[in-house]
Amino acid sequence: MWDKIWYSFPIQLFLLHLRKNLSLIIIWVVLLMIILEGIGVMLGIPFLFLDPEYLNQVSWISFFLIGVGFAVFTMGFHMSTYIMDGGKFPFLAILSKPFIHYCINNSIVPLFFYLIYIYRFVTFQLNNDLSNDWEVLYYFLGFSAGSIISYSVIFAYFAFTNKDFFVIFAGTLDKRLRKVKLTRANVISQYKELKNQKSKVHYFLNLRLRFEQVRPDISRFEATKLLRVFDQNHLNLFLIQVFLILVVIILGFFKEHPFLQLPAAMSVTLLLAILIMIAGAVNFWLRRWATLAVILFLVLINYFSNFDFLNRPHEAYGIDYSVPPVAYTLAHLDSLLHPDTVAKDRENTIRILDNWKSKFSSDSLPKLVIVAASGGGQRASLWTLKVLQSIHEIKSGEITKHMELLTGASGGVIGEAFFREIYLRSLTDQSIDPTDSKYLDQISTDNLNPIIFSLLVNDLIIRNQSFDYNGRKYLKDRGFAFENQLNINTEHVLDKPISAYGEPEFLGLIPLLPVTSLITNDGRKLVVSPHSMSFFGTSMLGKTGINEKKQTVDFLRFFAKHDAKNLRFLSALRMSATFPFITPNVQLPSNPIMETMDTGLSDNFGIQDGLRFLYVFQNWIAKNTSGVIMITIRDSEKSSEISPTLPPRIFQRVFTPFKNIYANWDNIQTIQNEVLFNYMIESMPFSLEKIEFEYAPEKVQIEELTESQENMQRASLNWRLTAREKKSILSSIYTSTNQKALSRLKVLFSKAETDSIQ
Repeated sequence: MWDKIWYSFPIQLFLLHLRKNLSLIIIWVVLLMIILEGIGVMLGIPFLFLDPEYLNQVSWISFFLIGVGFAVFTMGFHMSTYIMDGGKFPFLAILSKPFIHYCINNSIVPLFFYLIYIYRFVTFQLNNDLSNDWEVLYYFLGFSAGSIISYSVIFAYFAFTNKDFFVIFAGTLDKRLRKVKLTRANVISQYKELKNQKSKVHYFLNLRLRFEQVRPDISRFEATKLLRVFDQNHLNLFLIQVFLILVVIILGFFKEHPFLQLPAAMSVTLLLAILIMIAGAVNFWLRRWATLAVILFLVLINYFSNFDFLNRPHEAYGIDYSVPPVAYTLAHLDSLLHPDTVAKDRENTIRILDNWKSKFSSDSLPKLVIVAASGGGQRASLWTLKVLQSIHEIKSGEITKHMELLTGASGGVIGEAFFREIYLRSLTDQSIDPTDSKYLDQISTDNLNPIIFSLLVNDLIIRNQSFDYNGRKYLKDRGFAFENQLNINTEHVLDKPISAYGEPEFLGLIPLLPVTSLITNDGRKLVVSPHSMSFFGTSMLGKTGINEKKQTVDFLRFFAKHDAKNLRFLSALRMSATFPFITPNVQLPSNPIMETMDTGLSDNFGIQDGLRFLYVFQNWIAKNTSGVIMITIRDSEKSSEISPTLPPRIFQRVFTPFKNIYANWDNIQTIQNEVLFNYMIESMPFSLEKIEFEYAPEKVQIEELTESQENMQRASLNWRLTAREKKSILSSIYTSTNQKALSRLKVLFSKAETDSIQ
């Protein structure tokens, strides 16, 4: 019995993979750790597999597509290993349907993965607030149907095309095989290897899933003829691989169609399937030269990657890239921040502040409200919008009327921008209610599927599709997919140039919203606004000396010749929310090329910009207002208990320094902001109060909520949220900290004349 198990084909294949194909096994292990929520939880990667969305909803079809994706990935694993190692087991050639036999015996790893995945997604969905637990069975049937149909189609193809030894050499040799010249690098060495090889397999699983003994007379079959059987099988596998790659390329031409935007997890599995198929094909055709060929290929790709046909810029839409690039030099930056220029921008902003004040009674001093929202992907967008809606409900939008500056980063800015646009429309259309819950649904609609799908079918290949925007042509990429989906989710209300906000901002109808992005060239901030704000970048009084390093670049003035005022507002938001590897960094027309990314790396909370604004206009504020209220909207808890530490293991000693830097980045910026705020509150000639809202789902304690602690776990940093995550975000408004913040605002704006608060 021990020999029957140990020398069985499934066990020997598994051991062979551990010895020879460990990289493929590692892919399975990584996927397994993802679905077990051991990897990528903070980024929400496991939820892409456990709670997939298609057409903006988790459904039978979404799980059906995940089943198809896993089936294709599994077959890619089977095909690649069969191409590479099938010839090591010559007894397969004399079996009926050799490849199907191989797949059955090669299923230890996939079967283990499938069982764990089914258990995980079922338990996840049972805790996901479904209207009926029977929906989980419905999802399971969808997943099963996708897998079974995919396997059936592929196996049917091989059942009719793959022939065994006896069929081929009975005079019915496949005609295609005779016409195709198979020129492998070491075909002769394969014959020698097969001739000298002694199989260690005594039993295999047959098509009825029963153990069957390997024919003892396999050695009497001619080795070259056995290899011809494998050649014929490999040719069919190669055709399948080519077909799959062609399908992916064709899908790229229709990637904007919602029905073709696959769930992100399916796109990932298709990408992995293609990669391991290519690896298998290269290994088979080049054998011992495969490693050298891959190295040479990577060297050539790296060399040619800076050529124009491979290194096409990721552009910001609306500006003119045909104009010669502007010089990005220290001298040019200094010239744009001349004291006269800074004073001019300051005077223009004072006129805006005067217009803002004119909304209130002439004999009163209103409170000036500033809102700073932190970044954090879609959770920050949803949380920011929820807080702003809750604030707007106080005294029927009176506090919103007092807002004059919105700052922040990434997702927080998107939430602010969306609320501001809704509020602007409500001023002329009384049927629009800025607190309507439908806007929460819009801002939290999935925005990740089209990005990952675009990566699969477009960005990994040479980008060649373009589109027109305001009469100019731009290449499509993941950035376009992000903007396009955000535009659809928000019903196109943000699809306008930045100049469209110039007049309502100037008249004080809506607050200023300078969208900032981090310039990777030198760490400065790029400030995008319909009004130049050079005062963010240098001292107002010019007392810092000639060695002052300018802190910001004013987009409107720097790229004036490139039609900066017509920059698409959605592109500005994308520049502020460029999450590494998900959306590409934007390249702007300067020399050297200016490249921007998520501003959260520099100031994730927007507090620095808010305090800078107060410093610049402190005299006007002291004279024309009764003080400032700074509202901060954090997508994290400000103060939490210090976690216990244990003696680190060896691997932990290696990775802990990097982990500590990342984990404490939020704390570092928070402490720096506290120092700045304390300095400002002690030195400004006006009263300054900070009211803080924080997303802390673990602190939600109200009778209306019955979810367990697990259901109130923190939402992931992603552009896609599960139903459970959305509920945890919206429910966080009920924490004691946030309720106290709302109560404080009610007190501040509770008097009859809200514009003359003492």
